[in-house]
Amino acid sequence: MSNKLRSHGKSMVVWVLLALLILGLGGFGMTNFSGQIDSIGAVGETEIPVNDYARALQDEMNRATQQIGRPFTLAEARTMGLDSQVQAVLFGRAALREAAREIGISAGDAALHEQITQSPGFQGMDGKFDREAYRLTLRQQGQTEAEFETRLRADLGSSILQTAVATGIPASEAAIDAYTAFITETRTISWAEVTEADLTEAVGTPDDAALQAYYEANPDRFTRPATREISYVWLTPDMLRDKVELDEEMMRAAYEARIDEFVQPERRMVERLVYPSLEEAEAAKARFDAGEASFADLAAERGLTLEDADLGEPSQEDLGAAGEAVFALDAPGVVGPVETDLGPALFSMNAIILAQETTFEEAREELSAEAALDRARRMIGDMTTDLEDRLAGGATLEDMANETDMVLGTVSVGGEAEDDILGYEGFREAASKVTAEDFPELANLEDGGVFALRLDGETPASVIPFEEARADVETAWRADELQRLKRVRAEEIVATVDAGADLAASGLIVTTQPDLPRRGFVEGAPQGFADAAFEAENGKAALVEGPGQVLVLRVESINAADTESEAVQQMRDTVKRQLSQTLANDVLNFYARAAQDEAGLTVDSAAIAAVQAQMQ
Repeated sequence: MSNKLRSHGKSMVVWVLLALLILGLGGFGMTNFSGQIDSIGAVGETEIPVNDYARALQDEMNRATQQIGRPFTLAEARTMGLDSQVQAVLFGRAALREAAREIGISAGDAALHEQITQSPGFQGMDGKFDREAYRLTLRQQGQTEAEFETRLRADLGSSILQTAVATGIPASEAAIDAYTAFITETRTISWAEVTEADLTEAVGTPDDAALQAYYEANPDRFTRPATREISYVWLTPDMLRDKVELDEEMMRAAYEARIDEFVQPERRMVERLVYPSLEEAEAAKARFDAGEASFADLAAERGLTLEDADLGEPSQEDLGAAGEAVFALDAPGVVGPVETDLGPALFSMNAIILAQETTFEEAREELSAEAALDRARRMIGDMTTDLEDRLAGGATLEDMANETDMVLGTVSVGGEAEDDILGYEGFREAASKVTAEDFPELANLEDGGVFALRLDGETPASVIPFEEARADVETAWRADELQRLKRVRAEEIVATVDAGADLAASGLIVTTQPDLPRRGFVEGAPQGFADAAFEAENGKAALVEGPGQVLVLRVESINAADTESEAVQQMRDTVKRQLSQTLANDVLNFYARAAQDEAGLTVDSAAIAAVQAQMQ
């Protein structure tokens, strides 16, 4: 196996390890699925544990929750086919493991040890491998060390197979050149906006019949939204801030609790490269000292990028045995080899971050504000039982406002009302669900406050009467008519330009835009303007429309990029990498499918249903 293949394989191993950790540990704290059902299926002899499927599906649902800003349900996951996608990924991974097993590819103990000790999930506060953290994490997931290491060894073997299958599949030069030419091609265009002053026909004044017809044709534009009239009481930490008494002891305790934030030791920006042997590390350092290779070059030879080697901004203590050597540098440089837990390593120090200290007195104002809010939250927590008991005993919202620190308010939810409490998602959700039969109950706000609400009434959506909406109807009619007339005038101009006339002859104010890139931005133009410019033929005109805008553009020339320029060469390199990666992924997918067909695929639908049932 070539050095290139081994280096690439090493980075692939790291990727696979991270994927495994996400899959195996992503559901941290989740109840293990147990009983007689152990797997959701298998490829050949390689099974897919039910826990793997549950954690992988839960992880994808958590991602969706973060993206949409609300809980993402299993029903939605099924509707989108997310559960099937997760199954496909797991069966594909199992197929590669099975193929590696059949061929006899396996990772050695040294590789296994290296991957486990480098995993951030198994490191202690000092950044070093912590065996107790390793055992605890696995135990919380219901796994033994032997089980985890067996699976990890299988994944490392699978990654070697993936590297062998997917490495060295370059895209064709013709395809690279074609894509690069397409991406870097530019247009020189002239363009002008059609304004009301450019029209050959005035907008005019509509009569009542025209307005009535427009009103009836567009009821949704003149409809009041449905609203819910809500009365509420609430209490937030900010409301109680003035009642909080802070003492010196509390302030100093808050300062000490955040001492790492206020007192930071001197740090360095550091990158690290670990080598299999001292001899290799010394040879690499000699090449660097001789100017034959940069630190980035050395990283690339290890199958890594500088981002992979980046340690962030550690303190001297964080660096352990390497701390003294790295912090002895008073300017950027490379030191080593230094023996570390991972093996001999070179360290590149790129910048010095001086120690910073914020004294207690300097932090007092910030601490007092935060301490006051924190104490107010605790005060509200202490009041919660009493507030709940009052509501349960039949106290009205008005009673709560009169007898406690809670503040009474009303709001129309769904309309144009602006109210501070509408900024809380918890309140908005409760207000959307409450019914007239519900009694007020205490609920929590995101900042530690509490509230209770009551539905006083509902106003359904309704079309505003014509006479009341007449002014808005006329404004909307005129805007639409103006846009229509602009479009008509623009179409006339497009026709004359396509017939050979110059755009400037139309009487419009013309702007010329040289070298417009694909999907480029033109200030003042509507969305899709650049796309229209690249869709139009050379010498031809096009109409582009946006809200309140109508533009005419003409393509003056199609400009091929300078293939010798540095920017185009960089783009070509990017296209080459992306096309080659796409081809490699396609080959790997085909290989995984072939491995599935050869080894045989079994799916336990009952196990899948059982997993999903427990997740509901």
